Amino acid sequence: MNAHLFFGYKPAESELERASSSYLMSLVAVLGGLPLPIMNLLASVLFYLGNKKSTPFVKWHCTQALFAQLSMFFFNTVGFWWTISVIFKGAQATNYYIAYMITIVLFNLFEFFATLYLATQTRKGQHIEMYFVGDITNLTYPIKNENTI
Repeated sequence: MNAHLFFGYKPAESELERASSSYLMSLVAVLGGLPLPIMNLLASVLFYLGNKKSTPFVKWHCTQALFAQLSMFFFNTVGFWWTISVIFKGAQATNYYIAYMITIVLFNLFEFFATLYLATQTRKGQHIEMYFVGDITNLTYPIKNENTI
């Protein structure tokens, strides 16, 4: 859906860039602090707070990026601390551990490519909502425009 149909106005180029950057911020944080799951979430929170008084288009996409990172944070935190206990506390790497880590890697790969897709489509002026996360974003940050009944 085009952004102007959902938000009731056509976002300016600077808005498209900032909204797209909200998704890319988490990827930059991944490269900087890969083993620490809090880095992605912290980068998204800081970017959200920096754009809190921005336009509805930018705020909505910052909020969606924040909720997407929040959902991954819990899975990655469990995997991080489980790995720490296996490495430093002598816990056994069971089949459950291996299956969980494979699942986490697949989730993170999916999230990585979904984030790239969202960033490029948002930069083009498209409004894309993620499943579940987009619904939560709409509940917490409802958009009111003349197209909404």
